[in-house]
Amino acid sequence: MYRVWLRNLKVWLKHARASLIGNLGQPFLFLLAMGYGLGRHVPEIEGLPYLQFIAPGLVTTAVMYSAAFETTYGSYTRLTTQSTFEGILMTPVSPIGLGAGEIVWGATKGLIAGMIMLGALPLFGVIPSAWAALLVPILFLEGIFFAALGLIMTALASSYEFFNYFTSLIITPLFLFSGVFFSLDSLDPCARLAIRLFPLAHIVSLSRMLCYGRLQHDWITATAVTCLSAAIAMLTGVILLKRRLIQ
Repeated sequence: MYRVWLRNLKVWLKHARASLIGNLGQPFLFLLAMGYGLGRHVPEIEGLPYLQFIAPGLVTTAVMYSAAFETTYGSYTRLTTQSTFEGILMTPVSPIGLGAGEIVWGATKGLIAGMIMLGALPLFGVIPSAWAALLVPILFLEGIFFAALGLIMTALASSYEFFNYFTSLIITPLFLFSGVFFSLDSLDPCARLAIRLFPLAHIVSLSRMLCYGRLQHDWITATAVTCLSAAIAMLTGVILLKRRLIQ
């Protein structure tokens, strides 16, 4: 797993700047457009100005996009076009180690994007509390979940076009409806329950709590859901990739 992770890191460092711009562009633009633009006309939500309300959630979406896209387009290219996986499996690396390495690398890349986004918040007037240091493991677990989810799609994909379904039907709805831009408490109970079935909603809630040091009673549940989702997704992703590789 470590060798696969290290190999991907060395390759990524050659074009890290372009990669980060691509992954961070959308969250930064939403922070500017929604926070500074629309935020001037939106009242406080949960006691926070709108810019401060959406900022922690956009940190989590930076992780989501970076991790998921790395193990979809990136992993699929290594699997098919470049035949990188075939070459790796000629070494002592096992299919399970390969899958785990891809997921951990995707999570690492997601964490890098999230930390850059978090570090840039003071430029927009958003000052995270000291509790924000606890976001590091949470964002890494989020990266594990979305990297594993992306690898599941790669294991099932027959072409690059397949990822359009993943982006349009999973990633975009999660971005829009996981409580990044509005408070879930404002929804009716049925809609709120449905949204809380998505792990990102819990991660957004945790990010907001830790950014401002405002822990609420449901932080244990949110943390447990994040850990469980990451473990199940990683196990599933590794198994499906192994099945794809040994066909």
